[in-house]
Amino acid sequence: MGKLAPITYQPRMLGQTEAAAYIGVSVSTLLTLGIPRRVLGRRKLFDRIDLDAYVSGLPYEGERDEVAECDALFGVVRR
Repeated sequence: MGKLAPITYQPRMLGQTEAAAYIGVSVSTLLTLGIPRRVLGRRKLFDRIDLDAYVSGLPYEGERDEVAECDALFGVVRR
């Protein structure tokens, strides 16, 4: 029987450094976005699903300046 290829996957829960890199912003910017964190023991982690939802709610360049659905859910105010 042959060897199986190792399973590689992106972890669902990310620390602030990994979460910031995942969505392409600095840690300080990430912490101002209002994206909720989950608590696991003493660790506060970002759920990849919440990060994806936030990014999916961002407007495309050229779109009218309306409140994105994701922003409304998370109460994010853009200036």
